[in-house]
Amino acid sequence: MKTVKIGAAQGFYGDTIEPAVTSARFGDVDYLCFDSLAELTMAILQKDQEKDASLGYTRDITTAMTSLLPFVKEKGIKLLTNAGGMNPVGAQQEVIRVARKLGLSDIKVAVVTGDNLMPHLENIESEGVKLNHWETGESIDSVRDRLLFANAYVGAKPLVEALRMGADVVISGRTTDTAQFLAPLLYEFNWQEDDWDCLASGVFMGHLLECSAQSTGGNFSGDWQSIEAMDQIGYPIAICEPNGDFTVTKVEEAGGMVTADTVKEQMLYEIHDPSHYITPDVIVDLTKVQLDETGRNEVKVSGVKGKPKPSELKVVMGYENGYMGQVLVGFSWPNALPKAEKANEIIRKKVSRSGLSFKELHTDYIGYNSLHGPLATHPSQDVNEIYLRMAIRTTTKKEALQFSRLFPPLALNGPPSMGAYLGNIPPRKLIGMWAALIPRQIVERNVEMQIEEVTLYV
Repeated sequence: MKTVKIGAAQGFYGDTIEPAVTSARFGDVDYLCFDSLAELTMAILQKDQEKDASLGYTRDITTAMTSLLPFVKEKGIKLLTNAGGMNPVGAQQEVIRVARKLGLSDIKVAVVTGDNLMPHLENIESEGVKLNHWETGESIDSVRDRLLFANAYVGAKPLVEALRMGADVVISGRTTDTAQFLAPLLYEFNWQEDDWDCLASGVFMGHLLECSAQSTGGNFSGDWQSIEAMDQIGYPIAICEPNGDFTVTKVEEAGGMVTADTVKEQMLYEIHDPSHYITPDVIVDLTKVQLDETGRNEVKVSGVKGKPKPSELKVVMGYENGYMGQVLVGFSWPNALPKAEKANEIIRKKVSRSGLSFKELHTDYIGYNSLHGPLATHPSQDVNEIYLRMAIRTTTKKEALQFSRLFPPLALNGPPSMGAYLGNIPPRKLIGMWAALIPRQIVERNVEMQIEEVTLYV
């Protein structure tokens, strides 16, 4: 029976590439697939492109391709990544540049474009499509003049076409997290677009691999203390079968562990309705999934069911949303928390008297409630230290700077033992997110694939 081995290569922009290299070296994988994007990442890439029009892709693609392209040439491993972000063509050209620098030729690098709907919004609306917020119903008019980007979540179909064109590396923009992982199975097993159970299983496989080490013990809330060699943790590998079943494993040369519990924790990650997990390719039903430990670091997955794909796709738009100013100051024992609380009171009164205009003003006490928020339990004893973090959202950068200038006088005019003052954090431009649904045919008519073969300069 033919099987296909797919390895995870990245869970987010900035993730380490070392475990992917280990999988390429020891894992006998056919494909390495990256999930480089999140909505926050798109905002980061938008800011990059504002500074330099040639950017807009995840810049760690240079390191990743420097490390992995030799395996593409030596072992025939194929790479799929959505690292293109705002600028897939720029990412493609960077991959080609890296290949030439390494002296590698005869590598075909494909790029998938069309997820960027910003140039088409006016035409889309002229066809009667409302871009109102998909949850609140609020009109797009409230942010229209502040829009910066608009990208649709595209599925696996164009990635499959790129593989059929002979691509060794496939670069895309805002494809879904799972599309990179599903595409090789569609290509290798010739699954049809209505093989819903197989498609759902392929999407679920991608979901289990998309967050790098979260299926192999990373970020594990169970018995994480017993995980071996976490400093050299391995990324998951899926051994996939034509009927959609697959086994999650890892290379023995890397640390971490694969158990039903580590897989189960990732299984539920970001899944709102296990019976109706919506993706562009298929709607996934996980309620009958079976996880069987078939060996050391081996979990067999079966029982995934699928339903027909949705008629609409999600588009996420970013818009200018003011500036954030923030300050961090520490207070030491005794009475560290009461001191920080008093400082918060003083600053809020100063803000009120100054007439400083703001949209939001937020307070955290690091060491008490900065992670748990209102669920935090008040300390039962006097703690050694507390850090007061205050953050403000303003309309202008000038207003955010005004906020930080209120803090220095606290050193001598406020509660005792203030230290570790971080008040010179530059104000940060904020990008708000707006989501809408539009008919999938409107998105898919703009999707294109291009492929370029790397040749060395003479």
